[in-house]
Formats: sequence, C-alpha cells, structure tokens
Amino acid sequence: MPRRPRRPTRVDTHLHLSRWWNDLPRTGYRPDLDYTVRGLLAEMDRNAIEYGVILQLHEAPSVAEGLAEARRSSASANGRLLPVSTVDPTRGPEEVRRALALWERDPTLKGVKLYPGYQSFYPHDPRVEPILEFAHRRNVPVLVHQGDTLTPGGLVKYARPIELDEVAVRYRDVTFVLCHLGNPWVHEAAELVYKNENVYADTSGLLAHPSAPLFDRMVAQARRVVEQAVVTVGRSDRFLYGSDWPLEELRVAVDLIESLDLPAEDRAKILGGNARRLFHLPDRRPGSS
Repeated sequence: MPRRPRRPTRVDTHLHLSRWWNDLPRTGYRPDLDYTVRGLLAEMDRNAIEYGVILQLHEAPSVAEGLAEARRSSASANGRLLPVSTVDPTRGPEEVRRALALWERDPTLKGVKLYPGYQSFYPHDPRVEPILEFAHRRNVPVLVHQGDTLTPGGLVKYARPIELDEVAVRYRDVTFVLCHLGNPWVHEAAELVYKNENVYADTSGLLAHPSAPLFDRMVAQARRVVEQAVVTVGRSDRFLYGSDWPLEELRVAVDLIESLDLPAEDRAKILGGNARRLFHLPDRRPGSS
C-alpha cells in the first residue's frame, strides 16, 4: 500500500510562554487558555505544528532567569520548543556582557530577541553592536519587535522597519527577522526584505483580540497584507509563519497562511520550510510519523 505523502514541516516562529506574561485572562485569545507547555503542545498538535520558537519576554527579572525558564520549557517539550533569549541594551554594557556570557555557554540557544519599542533604543544604537557580533559568531538570527506595542507606554518610533536598514547593511552576515511584518509599516518591512537578503519577516501579531467587533474583516485585511508583502518581494522564501500565541489562536494563525492566494509550495515555505532552514531544524522531529 503506498504511503501517504508527509505534510511539510510546520514551525511557529513567534510564541511566548512565560510566567511573567501580564494579565493573561484579558490579553490571551480566550480567558481559560491552558497556558502551559502541555497546553501549548496540545494546541500545536491539533494544528500539525512540529516546532515552536519561544521568545523570552523583556519583563523577566534577569536574562539568567528568562533563559532558565526557556530551557525548562524546551526540555519539558522534548526539544520541540526552541529557546530565544533577550537583553535590554539600555541597562548598560555590563548587563550585555552578562547576557553574552550566558549565551556563549548555551548550545541550545536558537536566536536573540530585541524589543526596541518597549525599551527605547534604535536597532542601530552602538550599545546593540556586541549583541549583533555574538549573533554573527554563533550564526543565530536576531528577531526584532516591530511596530505596535502591547502596552501604551511603548514608543513605536524606535520600532519602524526603516531603522533596521542600517544594521542590516553593516551586518550582512547576520540574519534579522522583522517581527509582526513591521505592522503597521508593512510596505516598509517588505522593502527591507526585498532590498536585504539577510532580512526576513514573520506574520505574527497582525490581528487584534478575537473579541474585536471587526475581527473577521481584520483577518481578511491581514490576508491581503501578507499577500501584498510577498508580491512586493517577489518570492516567499524569507517570510515566516508566526502566531504571537497566547495573543492569537494557532488555528487562526495557520488558517491565515493556508488561505493566502499563493501557490501551495509558497504557503508550505512560509508555514515551516523557511524556518526549518533558518533555525537549522531537522525535517521531522524525533518520534513523529
């Protein structure tokens, strides 16, 4: 009997799972969300997602505590959840040095996340340079929060895609990921992906809370936005599926990509093929069929 063809690998490149997440009942996509490793893996399984990238929060009390939490989640998930750490460069060079020392000793680290809109620094700030040099040495991507912030205290002027262009040019051997497709500056983000071969963009966080009165229209708008970005770039190989869970349900985030008016091969790349290459993942997780 012929074997059924395997579904292409799916990877969610933008997940948050942390005890420092604020006000989960209000901000999570539903108030009774099972916000645990077990709950996340169950939701991933329901949506045929092989791997998830866990982005540590800037609210963690220290880099060490945040990284330790990410390691525990990864171990509990048998390696299906990939740890990405963060540091606040505005807290001074010693804080960055401590983070680098921890990262150098951690072979499981899959990337570094920056939160310029929350911490009020530009990606081209000289204080960021040691972080970018580490990313170059370790060959891990730098994921950068872009656009709107969850809290009104953020300053979005620091989180425009155009501000990343300078470092993308200066650090050609570092891969950058524009989180949230630069929303609301999506055309700007698409230009950076088009212009710079070392820049990717993820599709996370394009939707408001599902209780929003115009949510269905937001989904339709997000679909058009992603399609237009891919058309602007002219290729799909530097776009990454991401959900921003627990803000967004994995089913909704996956359906957004599956519904794109693009060839199936391009949708498969966005849903996981590109991420598998970027994060150096095997074609199938151990034990999967």
